[in-house]
Amino acid sequence: QVQLVESGGGLVQAGGSLTLSCAASGSTFSVNAMGWYRQAPGKERELVAGITRGGTTNVADSVKGRFTISRDNAKNTVYLQMNSLKPEDTAAYYCNADPISRRLPGRYWGQGTQVTVSS
Repeated sequence: QVQLVESGGGLVQAGGSLTLSCAASGSTFSVNAMGWYRQAPGKERELVAGITRGGTTNVADSVKGRFTISRDNAKNTVYLQMNSLKPEDTAAYYCNADPISRRLPGRYWGQGTQVTVSS
């Protein structure tokens, strides 16, 4: 079993930056793919970015060039650096991970952290 705890959300003005963190605990030796999804009100949950244990990344076109995903395997933590934020980035951001697969969505979800970008 893996538990995911997110932090770093908040309110920021357009053009600003935030960094989200997600720490995995439990059977973390088996965590492979980790990543971030987001869901805005009235919209479906969408993949923002994912990263394998080996460091291969996948970033959505809508955030490419503005968001960077990284991870620290020693700390079992994945990060999402968000720059040049836009009002349309406003959403609840969810950490996601899988113990075996290199692909997302994985088996485990965090509780979510809210990101609000004001214009």
